[in-house]
Amino acid sequence: MAKIAVLTGGGDCPGLNAVIRAVVKSAYQYGMEVIGIRDGFRGAVEGDFIPLGIQDVSGILPRGGTILGTTNRDNPFAYRGADGSKTAEDRSPVVLANLEQAGVDALIVIGGDGSLKIALEFSSLGLKVVGIPKTIDNDLMATDQTFGFQTAVATAQEALDRLHSTAESHHRVMILEVMGRYAGWIALYAGVTGGADVILIPEIPYQLHKVALAVEERAKRGKKFSIIVVAEGAHPEGGEMVVERTFENRPEPVKLGGIGAKLGQDLESRNGVETRVTVLGHLQRGGSPVTYDRLLASRYGVAAVDAVLEEDFGTMVALQGKEIVRMSLAEAVNKLKQVPPTDPVLLVARNLGIEMGD
Repeated sequence: MAKIAVLTGGGDCPGLNAVIRAVVKSAYQYGMEVIGIRDGFRGAVEGDFIPLGIQDVSGILPRGGTILGTTNRDNPFAYRGADGSKTAEDRSPVVLANLEQAGVDALIVIGGDGSLKIALEFSSLGLKVVGIPKTIDNDLMATDQTFGFQTAVATAQEALDRLHSTAESHHRVMILEVMGRYAGWIALYAGVTGGADVILIPEIPYQLHKVALAVEERAKRGKKFSIIVVAEGAHPEGGEMVVERTFENRPEPVKLGGIGAKLGQDLESRNGVETRVTVLGHLQRGGSPVTYDRLLASRYGVAAVDAVLEEDFGTMVALQGKEIVRMSLAEAVNKLKQVPPTDPVLLVARNLGIEMGD
């Protein structure tokens, strides 16, 4: 293998630059050339390639975001272009032609389930592809953890630390809404480590009276404030997830958001306790990656280059226990990883007396 191309797809997260750096530096050790594809699969369609040498990745390890740019709406198999045309076209042959013209021998795709599903489709067309799992949501089944997750949790935990002091000062209920889509990993981990009194996640539909009772019981014990962490995909028992916006012509047709405000209104109506809501939003995606994510991202980048060298294509590198292994892309994207009822951290939350809404 003489030339590798690398792209970042989907939402950004801390650690992307660490992966890009690891790919370039590792490939350099073997005398391989690396080119970067700008703005995810859009750049692959448009032929927007740049060379990536050692100097190009110098100093990017602690930087958030991605030096290549990213997008989560440009599937080459249903491409609508920058103007968002309603007519989708299959531009996958254009991608294959662009890569061939650039002399690319293998493609490394850094992304979540959407980007890796696209990578799987290209693999079925004969493109030599290796995937690297990326998402703050930690919802890819094939790997124990995705990079970016720990940094997102640390950001949410810090927010909870700050909310505690103001909640206690004003005797309020403070609700922190965090990301995670249909999985509650961020809410669960941040809630436990940030000292939340209530954690609500998509996997456990909540009963409002249970949440209200937890707040009332704390007040009876002299605790005049409560901290609630709610995942954006959480929903009441028998109810639906709250959708902030819907989209046409997008792989993900809805944007979740607003459950914090709904919960706050419901609690105020029921308990009469002053409630404030903080939506952490894209703060979870930004900033410098924590040590764990820098290390995991670096390990993934090196492992992906190793897979290219060994011509083990159609695979994704994954963390299992302490080891980096390879999984087939088909296996990696076939199921969403949600919080199971027996998850050790969930059991810790229950044993700490944290109300889960059920």
